[in-house]
Amino acid sequence: MPNGDGTGPLGEGPMTGRGFGQCGHGMRRGFRRGFGFRNEIPNILTDADEKQILEAQLKQLEAEKQAIDRRLKELK
Repeated sequence: MPNGDGTGPLGEGPMTGRGFGQCGHGMRRGFRRGFGFRNEIPNILTDADEKQILEAQLKQLEAEKQAIDRRLKELK
C-alpha cells in the first residue's frame, strides 16, 4: 500500500493491487496455494497436448509481436 495508509493503488482501496507488496507476501494472489484450488484433481497433460498448447501460445505471441511492429512503424 502506498504510504501504508490502507488506500491501495491509486486510492482504490485494499485488495486492488497485484499482491507484490508485503501484504501479498511477494507473490501474486492468484498463484498461491489455496486460491483457485477447489479440491480439483490436477489435469495431467500428455506431451502432445502440451505441445499443441505451446504452439498455440507461440502463434498468439507472434501475432501480438506483428501488431506491435506495425504500430511502431506507424509511429515513425
